[in-house]
Amino acid sequence: MSTLRMRWVRITATIASFGLSVALIAFALPKVAGVSWESIGDQFSAVSGPMVLWLVALWLAGLWAYTYVLTGSLPGLTNTQALTMNAVGSAVSNLLPFGGAFGVAVTFAMAGTWGHRRRAIAISTVVSGVWNMLSRLALPAVGLAALMVSGHLPDERLTVAAGVAVGTLVVVLAVLVAVLVSDAASRRISALLERCARGLPKRWRPAPGRIGDALHKLRHDTVDLMRTAWLQLSVGMVVYMALQGVLFWWCLEATNAVVAFGPAVAAFALGRLLTTAVITPSGVGVSENGTVALLVAFGSAPGPVAAAVLLFSFFTYAVEIPFGGLAWLAWLGSRRRAQVAAAQN
Repeated sequence: MSTLRMRWVRITATIASFGLSVALIAFALPKVAGVSWESIGDQFSAVSGPMVLWLVALWLAGLWAYTYVLTGSLPGLTNTQALTMNAVGSAVSNLLPFGGAFGVAVTFAMAGTWGHRRRAIAISTVVSGVWNMLSRLALPAVGLAALMVSGHLPDERLTVAAGVAVGTLVVVLAVLVAVLVSDAASRRISALLERCARGLPKRWRPAPGRIGDALHKLRHDTVDLMRTAWLQLSVGMVVYMALQGVLFWWCLEATNAVVAFGPAVAAFALGRLLTTAVITPSGVGVSENGTVALLVAFGSAPGPVAAAVLLFSFFTYAVEIPFGGLAWLAWLGSRRRAQVAAAQN
C-alpha cells in the first residue's frame, strides 16, 4: 500500500472514529439514560465554583501520582518530565483511534531528548504497560466485590460480562508474563514474530535473528527492572486509580447524583475498562454509555448520573487534549532553549 493511500486510510479512520464518538455521546447517551439533553444540562447548574476547583485539584493529584509509575519504570526521569510526557502522550491517544501506538512514539521522542536510551524507553513502555494492564484486570473484581459487600448483588448477566472481561485480560497478561519469565515461550513468540517479519517489504525487514536477540535482551532487562521497582510502580498505580475513583465520586456529588458506594465503584470500574475499546479514541462514547447504563440499572436518577459521567469524562478525556498541547509547547520551548545554550557554549 502506498504512503499516500495509507495516509488517507488513517485520515478516514480518524474521521469515522470521531464521528462514532460524537454519535454515541450526542444521540445514544440520552436514549440510554432516558432523559433529554435539556435535563442533563440542567444538572450542571448545581456545580459550584469551589466544587470545580476541588475537582481540578483531584485531577491534577491523580496525574502527579501517575508520574511515580513512569519514574519507576524509567530511572533518571524526573516527575516533571514524566508529567509532561504523560500529558502529551494522553493528548495524542485521545485524538486518534488506536492512539496508544502514537502515544508510544511520542514517549520515545521526548524521553530520547532527555538523554534516555531507546532500550531503556522500550523497557519502560513494557513495564508501565504491564502495570496498567494489571490495574484494569483488578478493577472488575474490585467492582464486583464492592457490589457484594454493599448488598447490591449483580445479576447473572453482569457477573458473566465481568467474568469474560477479566478472563480476556488474564489471557493477555498470561501471554505477556510467559514471554517475560519463560525462555521457551519467548522463543516461540520470537519465531512467530520472525515469520511475520518475512512478509514486510525488504527495506523494513529486520535481519534474521535480530528480533529474537532484541526480545531476549528486552526480556531480561524488563524482569530486572520489575524486581527492583515493583513497589514504587504498584503504589503509584494504586494511588492513581484511587484518586480517579475519588474524582468520579465527587463528580457524582457535584451533580447531586445519589448513588450507593457499591454501584459507584462498579460503575467506575466498568467505565475504566471500557476506555480500552479501540473503535473510538480512548473508548470515548463507549465508556460513557456503559457507565450510565449500569448506574441507571441500579436505580439512580438518569439526569444527574448522565451529567456526572460527562463531567468525569471532561476531566479524564477532553481537558487532557489542551493540557497535552500546552505540555508539548513547553517541551518544545525547553528544547529550543537547550539547543541555543549548547550552540553558545
